[in-house]
Formats: sequence, structure tokens, C-alpha cells
Amino acid sequence: MGAHLAGHAERSDLVRGLGLWSATAIVIGDTIGTGVFLVTSDMARAAGSVMLVFTGWVVGGLIVFFGAICYAEFGAAFPKAGGPYVYLSRGLGPLWGFLFGWMSSFLDRPVAMATLAAGFLRLMGFLFPVVDTPLFRGHLASYNFTFTAAQPLAALVVLAVTAINYLNVRTSGAIQMFLTCLKMGTIVVIVVAGIAFGRHAVVAAVPAVTPSGWGTIGALLTALVPAMWAYNGFNDLGDLGEEILHPQKNIPVAIILGLFTVGSLYLAANIVYFHTLTFSQIASSRHVASDVVRSFAGSRGAAWLTVAMAISALGRSMWS
Repeated sequence: MGAHLAGHAERSDLVRGLGLWSATAIVIGDTIGTGVFLVTSDMARAAGSVMLVFTGWVVGGLIVFFGAICYAEFGAAFPKAGGPYVYLSRGLGPLWGFLFGWMSSFLDRPVAMATLAAGFLRLMGFLFPVVDTPLFRGHLASYNFTFTAAQPLAALVVLAVTAINYLNVRTSGAIQMFLTCLKMGTIVVIVVAGIAFGRHAVVAAVPAVTPSGWGTIGALLTALVPAMWAYNGFNDLGDLGEEILHPQKNIPVAIILGLFTVGSLYLAANIVYFHTLTFSQIASSRHVASDVVRSFAGSRGAAWLTVAMAISALGRSMWS
């Protein structure tokens, strides 16, 4: 009887239909969001030099790589739906899995969705500046805030993406594949066109010299925060562990291959950013990628690629 119940508990109605390339596309699609198109300016303001910005991207990539090895091992050992919930429940006990589930439902996922929606509206602000126009200002205790049209529009974006996720798996998967191809294509276009048509390579590519010391370490750690956000998302592949073919092999390979692709695209995009604009232009920009494209393709070209960036950024929320 006990053996029968144990076998029944392991039974799943999920179909293992995702191969290596599909799993890799999910890693790439769920990692690349708005970050690579926006956060370089935040990193530049925090770091103060080109060298530290690139150091932040490289160090962030290494940190995420070490985490990815752990997730790859867990995913291969426990290829079940739920990902970290399963890892914590099996490794530390059901209480920790339960707490993770509640944290994910009430903090992690809502905050991630809100941040993605905010980034989407920040990109749309490049096309429609009225989005960033203050409607009213207020204060709560010592905190001052500005309310713009972006806040309610971001809430509508969250609702729209939620509605898409209610579609059947096949439809949602097709949308995800399209958005993954779109976001990769957008970065490749920016990189290739920036290298071909950028005009400030010699001036902007020379890194500023920053003295070593605690101030530099603090600047680097501050710059790491937005970089780590841009790298976040690869870990969600474990949630689909029960739908991946040959998970012991494909989950580790998909995570490592996906992150290597993402890291390469991020570094290439940032090389183009500093190849095309000066450091001060990047540090003061709210729409780095769009401003880079506008510098060599004009306002119309920047508008079209910004639309592609905004739409592709929604792909990350499909699995969030």
C-alpha cells in the first residue's frame, strides 16, 4: 500500500516535451529583459569609469555563473516542477519549501513583474515623453514621490501579461519563442550597426582611470546591483524541470549555454554603447540603447528599435 501511494505521489500529468534548444531559449528569454537596454547608465553613474562598468558586468557574470552551476546540479538531481521549492523541501525540509513558496508569491514574483513593467514604461517614455510627465507630487513621512501616467500604465502591463499567461501552454510557448528571437535579434542589430556606423570609438572607448581603494570597491558593489538584476532569470528553468526531455543532461547544458550567450550579448552591447557615446552621455541617459541607436540611425531608427526592445522585454515576464 505504501509503495502504491509513493508511486502515485511521483506521478505527473506534465509532458516532457522541451528539448535542449527550447530549454536554452527559455533561459535566454527569461534572463534578457529591460536591463541590458537601460542599466548601463545607472552603472556608469555608480562606478564613475568605463573600466569599473565592464568590471561590474564581468564580476556579475562570474557570480551568476557560480550560482548557475548550483542550479544546474539541483535541476539535474531533482527534475520536478517547482524548481527551488523542490530543492529546499528535499534538502532542508518542507517548511523551507513552504516559506519559499509564500515569499515567491508575495514578494519575489510581484516585485519582478513590477520592475519589468516599470522598465517597459521607461522604454516607452523614449517614444512618448508624456508618459513621464508628472501628474502630481506628494510626500509620505520623509519620502517624496512623483505620480506619473507610467504607474497606472505599468499596472495595466502586468494585467495584460497575466492574461497572456492564462492562454494554453502551446500558445504561450510560441509567444515566448518569438519574443526570445526578437530580443536577441534586437541586441545583435544594435551591436552590428553600432560597430559599423558608430563615430566615437576612439574617444569613448578609453576607460577612465580610477584609483584603487575602499571607494572603488564601494562603487563597484553599487554598480553590481543593476548588473545582477540584468542577469537574473536563468534560475526559473528549474520550475519547468518536469517538462524537459532528458533533464539530467539538458538542464545543466541549457543553463550554462544560455548564460554564456546572454553574457556575450551583454558585453558586446556595452562595448557598442561606449564605442558610440561618451561616458558622460551614457551616465546622463535614461534610455541608453535608444540613444545609441539614435546617434547613428536617427530618430526613426531609434523609435523602431525601441519598440522592439519594449516588446521583447515582455518575454521575460512570460515565465516570471
